[in-house]
Amino acid sequence: MRAMVLERVGEPLRERELPLPEPGPRDVLIRVAACGVCRTDLHVVDGELTEPVLPLVPGHEIVGRVAAAGGDVSDFRVGDRVGVPWLGGSCGTCRYCRRGRENLCDAAVYTGYTRDGGYAEYTLADARYCLALPEAYGDVAAAPLLCAGLIGYRTYRMAGEPVERLGIYGFGAAGHLVAQLAASQGVRVYAFTRPGDDAGQAFARELGCVWAGGSDTMPPEPLDAALIFAPVGPLVPAALRAVDKGGAVVCGGIHMSDIPSFPYRLLWEERLVRSVANLTREDGHALMDAAAQATIDTRTLTYPLARANDALDDLRAGRFTGAAVLLP
Repeated sequence: MRAMVLERVGEPLRERELPLPEPGPRDVLIRVAACGVCRTDLHVVDGELTEPVLPLVPGHEIVGRVAAAGGDVSDFRVGDRVGVPWLGGSCGTCRYCRRGRENLCDAAVYTGYTRDGGYAEYTLADARYCLALPEAYGDVAAAPLLCAGLIGYRTYRMAGEPVERLGIYGFGAAGHLVAQLAASQGVRVYAFTRPGDDAGQAFARELGCVWAGGSDTMPPEPLDAALIFAPVGPLVPAALRAVDKGGAVVCGGIHMSDIPSFPYRLLWEERLVRSVANLTREDGHALMDAAAQATIDTRTLTYPLARANDALDDLRAGRFTGAAVLLP
């Protein structure tokens, strides 16, 4: 099979011919139809996530069809369409797993980081961590749901209830998906982009946001919660200034630059700052149910597999709105 391989951190991916992997008892072999390009992939390639298993095939927003299945697989059959997210496995026995918080498992396995992912024609995945996908979404449209959608959904859930006025800092892949989901539930969504990004702000309003402006400005009314998807630490005190008493600021990225010091008065009055780590299978099933009801418009730009480096460069430079998707 063809694959784009990270051989050394900080270097471009290399196109390689690799042996077709053999599924273990609990694995499914998936013929990849589409694989989203996620900001987490940039963190892996650029070395900001420091423990990749090299050489590595990145990619964890995988849509494909089961080509073969191990003997212990019962949930999927050959020909079924499946999605593969970032969480590729967990121990199932530690105190986090027993509490339904498998996203915090110390022995967790991550697709496209500690096991090979979907920048390839085929990939292996533990069938227990794969997801059935809503029929309303084609392969390309479904790919961003598997990380951008999932992390956006968990970040939104961690904001608590009730949320009537929601701010989103960083209107990229995750932001544009969760904004639509929240708006479909009657929430007033306020989008914050890079200062001067008129195109990004117009994009946000097109998708149902009631207001869009630069991250250096205040919204027209205080927010109940703010979700941060841009990996920019100074956005945390900016978001705290924008949220009302009792509001929450939830950081949805796996990596962020340092958060600068800020006066206690920004946190006072029971404001909350928290992070989101990965996702759980429960999140995955809940999002797919919600997406089937909400009809989320996943805006995508496609690249052939061999141009994976171009897709990563364009994401790094912010050259597109929505999400990039690779096609084998």
